[in-house]
Amino acid sequence: MRPQILFPLFADVATLPGIGPRFAKLLAKVAGPRLVDLLWHVPVSLIDWRRRSTIAEAPPGELVTLKLSITDHTPSRVASRPYKVRASDDTGFIDLVFFRAHREYLAKALPVGETRYVSGKVERFQDRPQITHPDRILTEAQFAAASPIEPVYGSTEGMPQKTLTRAVAAAVEKAPPLAEWQDEAWLKKQGWPDWFTAIKALHTPGSAADLDPTRPERRRLAYDEFLATQLALSLARARMRRTKGRVLKGDGRLRAKALAALHFTLTTSQQDALKEIDADMAAPHRMLRLLQGDVGAGKTLVAFFAMLTAIEAGAQAALMAPTEVLARQHAATLAPLAEAAGVSLALLTGRERGKERDAILENLKSGDLKILIGTHALITETVVFADLGLVVVDEQHRFGVHQRLALSGKGNVPADILVMTATPIPRTLALTAYGDMDMSRLTEKPAGRKPITTRAVPLTRLDEVTDAVERAVGRGERIFWVCPLVEENENLDMTAAEERFDVLKASFGDRVRLIHGRMKPAEKDAAIAAFREGRANILVATTVIEVGVDVPDATVIVIEHAERFGLAQLHQLRGRVGRGAKPSTCLLLYQSPLGETARARLDCLRNTDDGFLIAEEDLRLRGAGELLGERQSGLPGFRIADLEVHSDLVPAARDDAKLILTRDPDLQTPRGEALRVLLYLFEQDDAVKTIKSG
Repeated sequence: MRPQILFPLFADVATLPGIGPRFAKLLAKVAGPRLVDLLWHVPVSLIDWRRRSTIAEAPPGELVTLKLSITDHTPSRVASRPYKVRASDDTGFIDLVFFRAHREYLAKALPVGETRYVSGKVERFQDRPQITHPDRILTEAQFAAASPIEPVYGSTEGMPQKTLTRAVAAAVEKAPPLAEWQDEAWLKKQGWPDWFTAIKALHTPGSAADLDPTRPERRRLAYDEFLATQLALSLARARMRRTKGRVLKGDGRLRAKALAALHFTLTTSQQDALKEIDADMAAPHRMLRLLQGDVGAGKTLVAFFAMLTAIEAGAQAALMAPTEVLARQHAATLAPLAEAAGVSLALLTGRERGKERDAILENLKSGDLKILIGTHALITETVVFADLGLVVVDEQHRFGVHQRLALSGKGNVPADILVMTATPIPRTLALTAYGDMDMSRLTEKPAGRKPITTRAVPLTRLDEVTDAVERAVGRGERIFWVCPLVEENENLDMTAAEERFDVLKASFGDRVRLIHGRMKPAEKDAAIAAFREGRANILVATTVIEVGVDVPDATVIVIEHAERFGLAQLHQLRGRVGRGAKPSTCLLLYQSPLGETARARLDCLRNTDDGFLIAEEDLRLRGAGELLGERQSGLPGFRIADLEVHSDLVPAARDDAKLILTRDPDLQTPRGEALRVLLYLFEQDDAVKTIKSG
């Protein structure tokens, strides 16, 4: 139960004075529905009302404060026309412009013949200076008593800045002084204030320098947020370790058969990852391990050998992929190895129906089927395992935690979990997102893989690219051609996949196929099969091929409008080639002129194929906010902390959380009680429940 001292902060924003249902809805959109959300709404700039000017000297487009005499009012006779108030100072005249104005209010606020201090941005209309909807209108007495500096917050249409500022100030007033949860020696060493002082300073900047995220107050609050996250992750990990698992120890007989069927040896990284996974599976607690690997590093093979260990120990294994294309790719890749090892393997997606599906489910329930590969279909109630021991989740950030746990819970004893991602994650983000997991990294690529030559080419040279593709087709090579859209959109100047397909088909006929997310599964399969088998040389596609399409004979990938893609996504797409023994090429077609960030992105891709270096550069270029967005929805966002600026605090918070739980695992000491408040403050309620449930 949330501590009583926090009750005021978790009240609805509608309880604030002057906030009715309409503004409450807008505040929820801007920051969140509770007062505590307003505390985390960081100012983006400030207004210095002391910046006085005259009408003649006011710089266009900048906020200034003018001391004005009100000359006359010109009400509009038509509702759509503005209401204008004429005002002056010793240097000239200015119009104060209002749309949809309330005449009574303006007559009272700006009475003719009196002096007012008016703040706003001065602009020129028909060569006359004007301020449209001034930010402030004050009498001389009000101006003398007013705060000279006010914070400015990110807002939304219809939410007046004045109302938002007052709401945040009211929320800060409700913030109670809380018992200190940080170590006093650590605070002193860092030069950080207490929590209440830090929150108040955040929302009352005295100068532009106070908005700097490296200020002690902001760093203290960022560390609070990191510590709450790391404590929650550490508690979740401790619960996992206390959760009784099962010992899964193989004898190596099935692995030996599968290894003999390979035409190459495992890399050192793959062998090291398997040793770590084997040790986890042989332990009596549940495994929860993240397998990170660059494009083409061989994660699926490592996962398959882990599944063989589970089967050698008498259990079953499952592999869940986010798309049917990827699930079918895994099944096609692993089926020959499973056959060599004498292990039964089946594929289950939404497409398997009737007798075929019934047979798979029956064999699974009886235990005759050892490995099941599929999509979300695996977590449906009708899928029953005889003895599920290991769950592998691919591209796990596309699944929710509940989906992952729903599958692992199908075991008689909660199954071990191995999650994989081909999206290299910077170390800082890995600590914040996967702190509850042990991690293995594959840093090498299998022997024999040729480097990919990457070139950036302007779209003005499209004819040259098409000629090069024609020569490659003549040599029997296979080419991916990736476009950002499915069909033409008049609002975006990008060639759609369907349009590009029509153009290429006119030149290459049946040697071209098309694949995108809106096609029926059977149509996708037919296109990929034709491409893989060589009946087609060119596959025009959207990013549906980003993961899960493995065609070793593909040697060229053309990415159209490459400047529109994220760096990590470009790297994933590039990984569709270079999977065989032949040299490969990636052509990044871009629209000129390139912006600074887009140019840096393409330069990075041309200069390295190391996914982990690329991930760090992606974090630098785009910032954690975008990396932690919808595309990587498994990663957490932060309200106060900025990972670009505060990343150095993450390892310290993680070490602090470990030390705290070593000394006080149930958070029973005075500091432990304060830390419980911290967890509730940042809504890590599940972590507190973990402590209570043991």
